[in-house]
Amino acid sequence: MSKLFKRTKILATIGPSTNSREMIEDVIMAGVNGCRLNCSHGSNEERDQQIKWIREAAEKKGRSVAILQDLQGPKIRLGMLKDNRLDLEKGDEVILEYGDFEHDGGKRVPVQYNLAEKCKVGEPLSMFDGKVKAEIVEIVSDTAIRIKILNDGFVMSKKGLNLPDTDFGGDILTEKDLSDIEYGANCDYDYVSLSFVQSASDILKLKQLLLSLGSTAKVIAKIETKKAISSDEHLEEIVKAADGIMVARGDMAVEAGTEVVPIVQRKLIALCRANAKLCIVATQMLSSMVDAPEPTRAEVSDVATAVVQGADVVMLSDETANGSYPLETVKEMKKVILYTQNHSRIAPISKLPVGPTSEVYDAISSAAARLAEKIEADAIVCQTASGATAMMMAAQRPNLPIVTVTSNSRVANQLALTYANTAFVRPYSENFGYDLVAELKKSEYLQTKEGKKDLLTVIVSGDKNKVGTDTIRVRSV
Repeated sequence: MSKLFKRTKILATIGPSTNSREMIEDVIMAGVNGCRLNCSHGSNEERDQQIKWIREAAEKKGRSVAILQDLQGPKIRLGMLKDNRLDLEKGDEVILEYGDFEHDGGKRVPVQYNLAEKCKVGEPLSMFDGKVKAEIVEIVSDTAIRIKILNDGFVMSKKGLNLPDTDFGGDILTEKDLSDIEYGANCDYDYVSLSFVQSASDILKLKQLLLSLGSTAKVIAKIETKKAISSDEHLEEIVKAADGIMVARGDMAVEAGTEVVPIVQRKLIALCRANAKLCIVATQMLSSMVDAPEPTRAEVSDVATAVVQGADVVMLSDETANGSYPLETVKEMKKVILYTQNHSRIAPISKLPVGPTSEVYDAISSAAARLAEKIEADAIVCQTASGATAMMMAAQRPNLPIVTVTSNSRVANQLALTYANTAFVRPYSENFGYDLVAELKKSEYLQTKEGKKDLLTVIVSGDKNKVGTDTIRVRSV
């Protein structure tokens, strides 16, 4: 069972290439554990339909699947350009003006954010994923800035801008984000990811807003700004405030430099493991498969590295949103995950995981994981109401499946992205963990080791009338 059960999960972005009932079902059946709906593209009506298709596919597969709403954030973009393109030469001066005016082909360019309110003279600015570098030379008016181009190149309509040294002062929720959050609070989202996080306070503001709207979605902090990674202490504060982290390597490379990305990725995975938080590694994992049926060796190594480092999730972006081979990409990623986990152990971290509850529960989870491996159990079973027990168990990174049973469907969906977890929703009973294992054995989802008749399990649970986990049982089924 453990050789066929992938412990690192797959999060796939839904877009034009997968925007149908059939394709969503196909990628979920192929191994997708969560679907990312990107608020930068598409309409609310499209997302409503996609959520419906995802839930139907999950029910058909008999598994929980997470749905993540990815907020656009202050992703500053150019407006529409004449003929969709503007050629630039080193030394050119361009005015970026906030507004939706018609571009005449000259050097006065519309931009979808009022940079004049935040920028300072001398700060760097780049456009089109860093292809064009510039420097701010003047604040022209209340709505416009002048920049000097530092290299030959071109930009296109709607392409993004990066300002790594600009302090947005916590103003990272745009009007569009607020509208999307309000709409999404009434949708079936399990996670909301916040773009361009700069501090822990950004996370806390979003959590308070979601709570006020009645949403039970958890918050993922996207780490992509220079300020977010300014110190290890600052980074850990963000990790502790969030429910999970997304290592957003694309914008991080532009904002902070490509050379910092591998080190920050390793730090973030270790911090998430140490604090029992979800960690998603994102951007260009199998990007060549947007146009090709096979990945490059470097991309395979990239996915394998994230698995060995202990990431909960590896994410597909354009590969499944706009690529020509979305289904093949999911299958290839699953193949790499399985081979890696079955031929290499997870890299150790410097300190034991610490959860948000108490040291007693942390110790119980640690003991259960060590016991399960010592007696060569077939699976660990977590009975949980909030999901905290399963999260702590996953933080131990055991080398075997974690089967979680809960009476809360939202918790089950959220745990679908957690390391090694497969969550099932069942009505609460004193023995619903044991009963679930018997059910899964009968269906052959859980299988005994060769030569053995019974499934050996370690069941971790607590009293329904008390808070927290307090019991470890070894049971043969």
